[in-house]
Amino acid sequence: MTADFTGWHVLAEFGGVDATLCDDLERLESALRESLIAAGVTICDVVHKKFDPQGVTVLALLSESHASIHTYPESGDIFVDVFTCGSIGAGASKAVELLRDKLSPKDVRMEVIRRGHGSQRIEEPVGAGLTRIWDLHEVIVDTRTPFQHMVIARTEQGISLFSDDDRQSTEFSQLTYHEAMMVPAFALAAKLDKVLIIGSGEGVASQMSVAAGATLVDHVDIDQLEVELCAEHLPYGYTSADLAAAVKGEGPIKVHYADGWDFLAKAAEAGTRYDVIVIDLPDERVEDAQHNRLYESEFLSRCRALLAPGGVLSAQAGCATMWRNETLKRSWNRFHEQFGTVVQYGSDEHEWTFLFGTNEQLPDPVQTMTDRLPTLPYRPETVDARALVRGAIEPHALRV
Repeated sequence: MTADFTGWHVLAEFGGVDATLCDDLERLESALRESLIAAGVTICDVVHKKFDPQGVTVLALLSESHASIHTYPESGDIFVDVFTCGSIGAGASKAVELLRDKLSPKDVRMEVIRRGHGSQRIEEPVGAGLTRIWDLHEVIVDTRTPFQHMVIARTEQGISLFSDDDRQSTEFSQLTYHEAMMVPAFALAAKLDKVLIIGSGEGVASQMSVAAGATLVDHVDIDQLEVELCAEHLPYGYTSADLAAAVKGEGPIKVHYADGWDFLAKAAEAGTRYDVIVIDLPDERVEDAQHNRLYESEFLSRCRALLAPGGVLSAQAGCATMWRNETLKRSWNRFHEQFGTVVQYGSDEHEWTFLFGTNEQLPDPVQTMTDRLPTLPYRPETVDARALVRGAIEPHALRV
């Protein structure tokens, strides 16, 4: 039988340990041995070193890997490192906890790192000094397209899509996200016939637009490989057959593998106008990034020029949380510079804020949206009139 290539690596720091104990080789070795045995691991050998004038290192070779302690009597600190692999995995944590009880430190810091097969994870940055950890139960796709690092994996939120370590969508929450981006636009637009979607590679926004009554949806995405892999592996959005038909232009959805900037220029030359334009791209970066140009004023201006009378531009505009709202503030200012009417929608069940702009000055846009909502052919599951009213109240940081 082949052993599982998995393991638990525990890194701990004990502070405030008695200085005499930190320099007592026999007691430290005994404490480590007893803790390991009680945790169920097998000791093969133990070596040690007593330093001059003080300090001790004890290293245990285990059938399951290794364990060590290294002490600093002058400050009462001890580094602890225990790694156990295979079926005994969690024995590393148990051993460190037992060692803690024997050495009685005043302060303990402990980090558990899963290693080997089944230990993959994504660390998603959510703000300065803040990281969200996604445990990946099964990695389905892990590749670098010409434009991004793309991962599709099974998580606790179902099959999920990541781009450059940022979560793009999950099976659990994608409907809430996409309805927050699309439904307010449907309700605000004077009519819904032609739709342009830039990004949104999963295809949900395109399909939602058709369900809402659009007869033409131009879906533009520069990353062909990502769109194809999403269609192949995501349980929402396009299927591979749907995508193939859309690429051929067989139906209301037409997929164009092109740069959004270039597509806008060609649409302007052709005199094409859209009732709804959607910008759904990886998040704008606070720092410089290549795709930031698709969030900036000139790009918004080009989109605005392609709107039909009563048309609406929808854009994923950032996060309202105070630790991540810098790009939302930027988008808020840009939209107000460009459009006669600006409405926001912040979902109370998702973290993103969406902005909607129209060239016309509407006296009460939220009332317009709530009046039109019941008349839409598309029946949303996560947005109702009360949600539109609540979601249109911008965060305090945008009002001061």
